[in-house]
Amino acid sequence: MTALRLFTACLLPLVALACTPAGDGEPPAAAPERPVVEWTPPSAPAQAADLASREPCAHHDPLRQVFFGDLHTHTAFSLDALGRGGFQTPDDAYRFARGEEIGLSPVDAEGRPTRTARLERPLDFAAVTDHSEWLGEVAVCTDPASPAWDTPACRGLRPGGAAEDRAAWQADRLAGRGPTVCGDDGSRCRDGLLTAWEATREAAERHYDRSSDCAFTTFHAWEYTRAPGRSKVHRNVILRNEIAPELPISWIDADRPRDLWTRLKARCNDTGTGCEALTIPHNPNISNGQMFTLDWGGLPLDEQRARAALRTEMEPLVEMMQAKGESECRRGMWNVVGGEDELCDFEKVRYVDGERPPDCEDGTGEGGLRGEGCQSRLDFVRYALIEGIAQEERIGVNPIQLGLIGSTDGHNGLPGDTDEFDYQGHNSNVDSDLEKRLTTDAYAPHPLRNPGGLVGVWAEENSRDSLFDAMQRRETFGTSGVRIQARLFGGWDLPDLCASSDMIAEAYEAGVPMGSVLPDRGGAEAPSFFVTALADPGTDAYPGTPLQRIQVVKGWVGDDGLFHEAIHDVAGDADNGADVSRNTCERSGTGAASLCAVWTDPDFDPTRPAVYYARVLENPSCRWNALQCAALPENERPAACGDAELPWRIQERAWTSPVWYRTGASAPR
Repeated sequence: MTALRLFTACLLPLVALACTPAGDGEPPAAAPERPVVEWTPPSAPAQAADLASREPCAHHDPLRQVFFGDLHTHTAFSLDALGRGGFQTPDDAYRFARGEEIGLSPVDAEGRPTRTARLERPLDFAAVTDHSEWLGEVAVCTDPASPAWDTPACRGLRPGGAAEDRAAWQADRLAGRGPTVCGDDGSRCRDGLLTAWEATREAAERHYDRSSDCAFTTFHAWEYTRAPGRSKVHRNVILRNEIAPELPISWIDADRPRDLWTRLKARCNDTGTGCEALTIPHNPNISNGQMFTLDWGGLPLDEQRARAALRTEMEPLVEMMQAKGESECRRGMWNVVGGEDELCDFEKVRYVDGERPPDCEDGTGEGGLRGEGCQSRLDFVRYALIEGIAQEERIGVNPIQLGLIGSTDGHNGLPGDTDEFDYQGHNSNVDSDLEKRLTTDAYAPHPLRNPGGLVGVWAEENSRDSLFDAMQRRETFGTSGVRIQARLFGGWDLPDLCASSDMIAEAYEAGVPMGSVLPDRGGAEAPSFFVTALADPGTDAYPGTPLQRIQVVKGWVGDDGLFHEAIHDVAGDADNGADVSRNTCERSGTGAASLCAVWTDPDFDPTRPAVYYARVLENPSCRWNALQCAALPENERPAACGDAELPWRIQERAWTSPVWYRTGASAPR
């Protein structure tokens, strides 16, 4: 049996052992000494004969159509997923995304899954993003033919290891690529990394629909899991096509995000082979300000501009919403002023004993992965976008010009599994039943987690090139897990497009889509924004929730140096009387199947750069915990169902990518 087959075949028997939860992809706090990993040019998976060929998509729309996907999911190839009892492979994840049923842990005495999962509505695209860190070690230690199989370190890596074995694994792990598992020269783990990466890539190729149906698209991808001081500055790396670096780049080999981008350019984007990568940060909400704080102050201006340009080139998107919380905004942050936005309280995980973290103000902290340390305004995307404007005014380049998406970050191999009524947790044995989901603590109490979000992409067709192009131009939106369809265009003196039968064609002609910078003013008084949204229709068994309203959110830096925010309701009605019952989760009141508006900024200052995005809100509905508690007879509900402090009502939503206004000259002020 080949090493690849041994690796995938050994995962299921392992979870029959007792499971000890592993860290959430956490590296050691300090970068250790490590063997140098050799590099070879990008390549395509060895199994494919003619990967470049594909039939033209039968459905190609130059005005672009919407596709929903998930660009962040883990399988048991990830150390933390394996440690929590996961056994799913990348093949399983793609089968699930396409609508097939797969098994979940716990397993019974014979090693058979005791739960199953199936998507009510398949995805259009997905990416498996297993942690590049220790991917090789997992491959080595789950292969009984490996000489390291029976070492204490490998026994400690696998689920069920004794305490002394787990200590041995931790000691080896702290060495970077430790000699016990990897060998003195690290070659054993490099070979294991090749094995796992090849398996991941081959799964992506097997499930990519190259027929004219273009029914499902896969992306080659991985997660770069850097966490200095246990602050999350993780990024997913998404590749345009099957041409990929020989090995995924981890924090062990590229200790800072800038090193990651530089190596991706050298090993992929600038090779002339057709390889192309972009990165997507996630969970800035638990980064203690480290995700978007820039430490360039003492460098020459030209070097600062070069670093800003590199970041903008390689990182066009940010994950606004996922299982570990929403990262849009938070009320009362340091030096942020504007109207009170109660909707910023949505799906926040950073509470300790009900208290919000202290404010970092103009500094940074540590410990976010454990619910510790301060929280910065730059933990939230709204204020990071304003910081990008401030930096552009200072150096002439915007380093934080980001489009918005959502994804799940599930560790059960279930991309797109975001239905509140069917949420089965994200961490295998750790949250495998309702009581565990209501009581388990991690870095934040599990009840404050959520099923995750989805990516919406406006592209001509469901192919890798078309979707990747849309991501690069930021014509994307994120949702909290529902399938709202949202669009935003900006322009000058836009007509009443909502009354047009050809509104989208006219919007492209008269303005620019989300993700863009407004063109020169041409004498117009103020910019206008065309925003439209369609409600998620749901399914026959679980109909979607009507829309309540659309808002346009504006951010800018004032003459006072403070971050300013303003929220404008532009369509729908916040006082439409819609509500939901906690006891039965029955919804009431009116709502809309679609909303549309053309809105002109009434407070526009042509001397002040600004950023605008739209937020689309559904009527109130029950959160996953309320839905699942209400579905049980009262005498069968876990005691935690009665926790009065637990959030139970939500307003699902979507966020469009922004449109930016520049003053005309991108020079420092």
